[in-house]
Formats: sequence, C-alpha cells, structure tokens
Amino acid sequence: MKKIFAIIYLLPVLLSSYACNKNAIAQAPEQPKPPSKEFASAAVINQRLGRGINLGNTWESSWDKKESTPADFEKIAAKGFTSVRLPIRWEMPERAQFTAPYTISSTFLNKIKSAVDDALKNKLHVIINMHHHDSLYARPDELKAMFLAQWKQIASFFKAYPDSLLFEVLNEPHGNLDAGRWNTFFAEALQTIRETNPQRTVLLGLAEWGGVSALSKLSVPQDSHLILTIHYYNPFHFTHQGASWVAGADAWLGTRWRDTELDRQEVKDDFKVAVEFSQIKKMPVNVGEFGAYSTADMDSRIKWTRFMARYFEQQQFSWNYWEFNSGFGIYDPSKNTYNTGLVNALMSDAMTAPTPVTFISLYSSNFSNPQADGWKLYNNDASASSTLTINNGKAVVTISSAGTQTWYIQLMRHSTSIEAGKTYRLSFNAASDNNRNIALAFQQSSAPWLVYGSKQFIITKSEENYQFVFTPVSTDAKANLVFSLGNNGLAPVTLSAIKLEEIKF
Repeated sequence: MKKIFAIIYLLPVLLSSYACNKNAIAQAPEQPKPPSKEFASAAVINQRLGRGINLGNTWESSWDKKESTPADFEKIAAKGFTSVRLPIRWEMPERAQFTAPYTISSTFLNKIKSAVDDALKNKLHVIINMHHHDSLYARPDELKAMFLAQWKQIASFFKAYPDSLLFEVLNEPHGNLDAGRWNTFFAEALQTIRETNPQRTVLLGLAEWGGVSALSKLSVPQDSHLILTIHYYNPFHFTHQGASWVAGADAWLGTRWRDTELDRQEVKDDFKVAVEFSQIKKMPVNVGEFGAYSTADMDSRIKWTRFMARYFEQQQFSWNYWEFNSGFGIYDPSKNTYNTGLVNALMSDAMTAPTPVTFISLYSSNFSNPQADGWKLYNNDASASSTLTINNGKAVVTISSAGTQTWYIQLMRHSTSIEAGKTYRLSFNAASDNNRNIALAFQQSSAPWLVYGSKQFIITKSEENYQFVFTPVSTDAKANLVFSLGNNGLAPVTLSAIKLEEIKF
C-alpha cells in the first residue's frame, strides 16, 4: 500500500507451541441471525455504499497498533458517510499462525467483530479486507495455503452477518503476486468464501497496486455478487508530495492541482477503460481509496478531492476516501477538529467550472524523418526485440519479443527542454491491435536517470488522443522523452501527433 510508512516485510519468529495454545480456530460467539430474505444484488449494495471513508492507519497499522473505538463510527456516520472500509493486517504473529493450520487468534477475530458491530450500529455498510499481507506479496506460492485458510476462517466467522457487511479479498496485490497469479488467487479465495457466504458481496481489486492500469490483465470469475474496486492517486507527484515513505517525494513539494479542463480530462482518460468495463461486464465499481497527502497545499487538495468525489458519483461509482484521522484525513483526533474544507469537498460541494488556461506550442513531431526529429528506438535487453517503421507519417513499433520489463523497449527523443516550475501538456495519438499498457516519461538523459514526470496509459484498437500534464521540479535542457513499450504482448504500437505545450494559467 502506498500510504503510511515504508512497507516492511514481516519475518515473524513462530513458536511451535502456538498451534496448541488457547487461540485455537475461532468459533464465532453470539452473532446476528441469518437474514430471512436473499441478499441484495451487487448493484444495489454498491448504491448503498455510496459515500464512504477508510478507517486507515488503525487495524492495518503495525507500527502503533491502533484500534478503532465506537466513537470513530459515530463520528463517521454523523458526517453523512454511508460506508466505512476497515483495512486489516492479519499477518502478525500475535494475530495469526504462519504454519498450518494457519489459525487466526480468536481474540483478534472478536476485536474485528466488535468494530464491525460498532459500524453496523451506526447504520454504516462496512468492508473488511486483508491489508499489508507483505509476506504474501513477496512469497505468494509459499503462503497461498495460509491466505486461503485465513479467508476460510474469516468467512465462516462472519457468515451470519447481513448483506451490509462486505469482504474485500486483498488490498493492492503487487510484487511477486503478479496479475496472472492474482487471477488464480482471487478465484480460489472466492470459491472458499462461497462455501459459507453464497450471496455476500465481494470486492475484486486489481494487481499492480490496485490501479486501473492493470484492468486489462484481470480475469473475472462467473459470480453475480462482485464489485470491482479501484484505487486512485493520480497525479502521484501531487497526491504523495512530501510523503516520507516514498523515495524522492520531498522533491515534489509545491506541486499543485489547478483543476483545469486538462486536469479533469486526465482523470476521465484514466477511468475510461473502467467505465467501459463496468458497462460491458455489468459490474458495479467502487473507488476504494483516493486522497491527497497533508503536505500538499490545501486549496489544491480541496479542488482535487471535490472533483474526484463528484466525478465518481457521475459515473455511479461508490467511493471510500483515504482516510479518516491520519495523514490524509478529514479529522484531527488530537484536537478533536475536522478539516471543514475537505469534509465539504467530499460531502456537499457542487462541481465547479474548470480553471481556464492558454497554451504555448513548443514541439510537434515529424515522423517523416524520425532520426532527424530526434527519435530512436532502443531494445535494452536481449529478451526484447522490436523495429521502427514509418507508415503515413506515423511511427509504428513492431514487437517480436516483448521482454519482461516495460523499459526493455523504448522509443525515445533526446534533448527535450523543460524548466522547473512550468506546467506542460504532452499529447499524442496512439493505437494498438489489442488493448495494452504503455508508459510515458520525461527523464534525465544520464545517470541517475531522474524521472521528472511519468504516466501509464491503456491504448486501444481505435486511434485516440492521450495527454499528460506535469510540472517538473528540475530544469533540464536535454531531457529524454520516452515511450516504454515492453512487457505487454506483441501487438504493434502506432504513435503520431506528439505535441509538447507550455500551459499558462
């Protein structure tokens, strides 16, 4: 997860006697009786989720081991939220075994039960998940049995709860738990859950840290009680400026989000595939995390948050803001005060008119002679092979071997001048025979290869225009403009009409 503090791989020392201790496989104590009618559909549940918030840096925190209180849910409900997401770290030695039968502590399960009950008492829908399962991300094949055994216990423990309790199988799969493995892991976890919860709504997240760019790699099981959940923190240099757990983030301090039509269009472009996916699959969408860190200027945070919330609602997405009472939060527990601007941005502000801008043209591509225009194709590893041809004034990169990293194939233009503090738009047309990811970056032309701005795109069969707006924190008269095309199949990529413009506010 990209939020609070560096990911620390947990290396617990397990006592062999643990399997025999008092925390044997937990049996749920007194719980609500099963509902007399069938659970609502995923679409109805998603409508009920509505406007929600994460109770973050609490049950998933390993550094201060905070726990929720009944007052947390009272405060959340009092502000008008209709759902709460509870990120939960299960993989701690005092909470669960790392050896078969992978028993979850009954004490811990009952603590989570109390939190769920507190949420339900306040008429909040509640999402419980598996968060920061760092060992699983690092060693998925080794710990798959643990992952499935934990879900078997969690599902059984909460099987009598009403449909206002939802399960989210895993937060932000990444690392060695790649997209292919995640498809298998989710399907098997869902099958395990369905043994005791045949109708409960389950949230399906995305690989590669939960962002929409991994959507093209997702396989969805046949199941009518699923919601797709997506995390969104773009532009990352804005939302995570000054974040201590992100390398180099201090250099981004001062990055603003101005709420121009260009800024808004980038968001719409990012979510286009998700909107289409939802329509085709008839699958509702939840934005499970979005937020901008407290070191960003407040005016930008409010503008960004307001636009996201209203835009998600226009798409009929439910959402859960990250988060309630910590670094991204709307509430300061030490002062017992709310950030009124953020609360209003989430809950009451209407969509505003975008900020007007003008443009100064700096560069337009000329692929009739790509070398003279400064473009060159690089195959950066023996596992990658591609060629560059020109067709009707467009650059066509034909890929015969994709390699295992996106940067193994790069179409690059050298000596592109950018200045610190100025804001630029890079736009281009692109198409591919199959939907595929490509990455765009402005970077330093020599070691240490600093990246001044970057973004991933999903391009489709039809030629469309894409754009990237960024504000570099360094000046470089010889920056590389790079399209990275490796590790995404053999479909050729066509690029044209590449334009760099300075934006004036």
